[in-house]
Amino acid sequence: MRLKEEVALVTGGGSGIGYAVVARFIAEGAHVGVLVKEEQDAHTLKQAFGDKVEVVVGDVRNYADNTKAVDATVARFGKLDCFVGNAGIWDFMAGLESQEVRLLESNYRELFDVNVKGYVLGAKASLAALRKSKGCMIFTASTSSFFTGGGGPLYIATKHAVLGFIRALAWELAPDIRVNGVAPGGTLTRIFGSQTAEDVSSMIAAITPLGFAAKPEDHAGIYALLASRTDGKFITGTVILNDGGISIGKRDKGIDI
Repeated sequence: MRLKEEVALVTGGGSGIGYAVVARFIAEGAHVGVLVKEEQDAHTLKQAFGDKVEVVVGDVRNYADNTKAVDATVARFGKLDCFVGNAGIWDFMAGLESQEVRLLESNYRELFDVNVKGYVLGAKASLAALRKSKGCMIFTASTSSFFTGGGGPLYIATKHAVLGFIRALAWELAPDIRVNGVAPGGTLTRIFGSQTAEDVSSMIAAITPLGFAAKPEDHAGIYALLASRTDGKFITGTVILNDGGISIGKRDKGIDI
């Protein structure tokens, strides 16, 4: 119960890693606000966690929706201790050369607006509440924040930007607010779209030194560590890789993702 009576807000908490973080924080004793894009995700969260969550439907690309989520969380639970910027999208390995200019421009806007602007706006919206509580921010980065091979150039550029944002913001907000990130490796989430879980799992396992694809819950404990006022109190400006060993080399260099 390392997060007992703490209050967090998680964006993109309706599925995947975000949902696993919500579940883990609640298991650790926290109350959680969640910003989701779809009504169905809101329904799923309320069914699963009842009055332990406050769910807002909105778009992370909209500052007003981020503010609404912060305000609703504070109104319901009395404060905000941790903001988790997690909502993100993938580009399905789209190369620069293969994209028509028209699609390239729209893909650029969508990827950077969700993966970077969404984090910036969420951080801005939560700043006042976190200064008051001397809380923290945690952002979902990626192995693609450090290495190539996990997406196309636009996706990788967004995740490199996230790494820089975390480091710069940690410097700016110290000592009042800690800012960190988690960089998951290949994980079975719906970000892979129409590809089957079995295909994705086999693809990730084939190149991962530990030999298996992560599930969202395999990352959630790291978020809890960073959110903890005890275990994470001396950590800021850090992004923790949780990648099954990909950073030390791929098992099968003939396969790329």
